[in-house]
Amino acid sequence: MREGKAEIEVFDGVFFNPKMAGLRDISVSYVNALSNNASVLDATSATGIRGIRYALEASASPTFLEINKRAYENTVHNININKINATVFNKSIQEFASSYDGAFDFIDLDPFGSSAPYIYDLLKISKDGTRLMVTGTDTAVLCGAHASACVKEYFSIPMHNELCHESGLRILLYFIARTAAQFNFGIEPELSIANMHYMRVFVRLKRGASEAIDSVKKCGYVLHCSNCRNFKQLNMHEFSRKCDYCGNEMQVYGPMWLGKLKNNAIVEKVISAFSSDYSKEALSLLKSIYEEPDDIFFFSIPKLTKYLHIGSVSRDNVANELKENGFRVGKSHTDRNSVKGNFKVSDVINVIRQVST
Repeated sequence: MREGKAEIEVFDGVFFNPKMAGLRDISVSYVNALSNNASVLDATSATGIRGIRYALEASASPTFLEINKRAYENTVHNININKINATVFNKSIQEFASSYDGAFDFIDLDPFGSSAPYIYDLLKISKDGTRLMVTGTDTAVLCGAHASACVKEYFSIPMHNELCHESGLRILLYFIARTAAQFNFGIEPELSIANMHYMRVFVRLKRGASEAIDSVKKCGYVLHCSNCRNFKQLNMHEFSRKCDYCGNEMQVYGPMWLGKLKNNAIVEKVISAFSSDYSKEALSLLKSIYEEPDDIFFFSIPKLTKYLHIGSVSRDNVANELKENGFRVGKSHTDRNSVKGNFKVSDVINVIRQVST
């Protein structure tokens, strides 16, 4: 089987998802755009496809880590097929991190399920400027279908509404920021993706107590009104649950990351490094993320028309009217029928009423 420049074989019983080729295209482009000859840890290697592609397509020096004996053998086999120089360990992340004397430029964590149990140990082998690429496939947890599990794993109350995918990204980033602060690291999210059944964040670590404190200050709570769909963010020391639009009592979610989800200068570099042979769908996703405003959360047009008890309205008509009123307007890559920008729910509701008449 060929993917990118890699040729791999998949042993019986070893996990490999061909549908994630586009996400691997993005990850390879990310490494390729930001560094040459970088050290990369593929912390959950399985077949070894990610680390092998980093070596062949991004000139990286990979180290492979795989706890499962069969998958470890599969990784070694594929490394030999592709004739790359690499070190492979048949160890757990915890065992490896406690004995490894060094730090990596990039760490790729793509486990089955939650990434939360591994973040602390991976920070032991990180340094100033290390970039973490962390996947969560436990979207039912991060998106609130299993709220108690989210509280247990991530110490956060999740949303289970139209904002759940962005909220899930923010909860994952909060957990990384909270854990990194224990090592005197702050974080800078450079790219955040919620798509299909996964979430993936690309985060740069910044060493220093002041950086750690600054990241912690960017975490807090979000209130959401299940009636009028209004939301507002609260810092840790603030607490008022009354909706300032309809007066309803708002639900509390979090804590979560309240800062930016991406760095567009980095996203632009990743797009520029994207090979023409890679997934067109993945490239389209990257471009939509690049165009997404940095404002926190968004308003779903269908949710608001339901609240107003009116028929459907054109999302584009609402967006155009908001732009004419001087607002910054885009959409969320997690909800294409949304408007996102520097406006309040009252502004959107007023425009919906105008365009529906």
